[in-house]
Amino acid sequence: MYIQKGTREFRLANLALFAAGFIIFANLYITQPVFPQFSEEFHVSPAVASLSLSTATVALSISLIFFGSLSEAWGRKRLMTFSIFAASLLTIALAFSPSFEILLLLRIIQGIVFAGIPAIAMAYLGEEMDPSSLGVAMGLYISGNSVGGLSGRIIMGTVTDLFSWKIGMLSLGILSLLVSIYFVWALPASRHFEPKPLQLKSLTKSLFTHLKDPGLLCLFGIAFTLMGGFVTLYNYISYKLLGEPYNLSTTIVGWIFIVYLVGTFSSAWFGSLSDQFGRGKVLFAGILIMLSGALLTLPVPLLIKILGLIVFTFGFFGSHSIASSWVSHRAKKNKAQASSLYLFSYYFGSSVGGTTGGVFWSLFGWNGVIAFISAFITLSLLLAVILNLTSRRSNNEQ
Repeated sequence: MYIQKGTREFRLANLALFAAGFIIFANLYITQPVFPQFSEEFHVSPAVASLSLSTATVALSISLIFFGSLSEAWGRKRLMTFSIFAASLLTIALAFSPSFEILLLLRIIQGIVFAGIPAIAMAYLGEEMDPSSLGVAMGLYISGNSVGGLSGRIIMGTVTDLFSWKIGMLSLGILSLLVSIYFVWALPASRHFEPKPLQLKSLTKSLFTHLKDPGLLCLFGIAFTLMGGFVTLYNYISYKLLGEPYNLSTTIVGWIFIVYLVGTFSSAWFGSLSDQFGRGKVLFAGILIMLSGALLTLPVPLLIKILGLIVFTFGFFGSHSIASSWVSHRAKKNKAQASSLYLFSYYFGSSVGGTTGGVFWSLFGWNGVIAFISAFITLSLLLAVILNLTSRRSNNEQ
């Protein structure tokens, strides 16, 4: 029997995965609001400071493929539990980094253990949720991601201003440990998971099978371009707002990330809309909204920039919730591996876009950053059109 909306199991499963998403994304983006402090304390450029995030996302993107395959053999909950506890302990270790090089090394290790949640959580939902409830459940899980990203940034920004970035990391690490305990208690055991022997040859074959699907390839490309644009904007908005003509404090810049809350709403709402109107239309609309938000950050007035951030974030999380649930729907077999490939593209896009955007910031300022982001989002729109055509053709052939 599958988990359905309105039941106690549905609430427990979604709260547990919401908590897991909170932990992973709060800790993944913990360095983003303190890039300027890294530049000052360790004497590195903005692009180099961004490596404290990009190295973690690169390690995460590569590890996702292996963790997804491991979960096919070892089970979902076991690996997710390991991941959240290890991630929490590594954040505590980051607080004691004596140099930027050691910090990067710890972030690489942390990026590896982060991989135990995203692809496996999506596969768990795809296996355990009733198909009619999957859109809402996936949206709620993505909401946990946005709340985690928001909370990590706010905690880091505020505590850094009051004490230091090291105290901020220590605080978030302890909080994450407490939330991990709740996750273990709340998540229902898998009912529809069937373990498979860990055979490298068959796993490799199934991975390449996914890469032959044109619809999945479009979804992987959308993940790369959307996340590349999203992280680029948030990586360098701090430098813009801390400098002239705004001269905002680290605390205020950290609290600006409160706009992530619109992502919590849009991811769940877009999931419901996709169940009613179809994934294709809703995905295309979400990407257009994201592009509009990016362009709204170009004018100088601070209020318009914040409005642009809100619209941009709303569109991104809504689009991501649709694309990620589409992967689970389209992949008929080995859903964890398909999710792993989607998230590999997602986080690899984060690494490539996030660091490359630093070059555009150094050379062309904020206008250059937005031009770079707009190019990525425009490519997402093109891929969304191809995806819709491919899906219609597949439906007609069945």
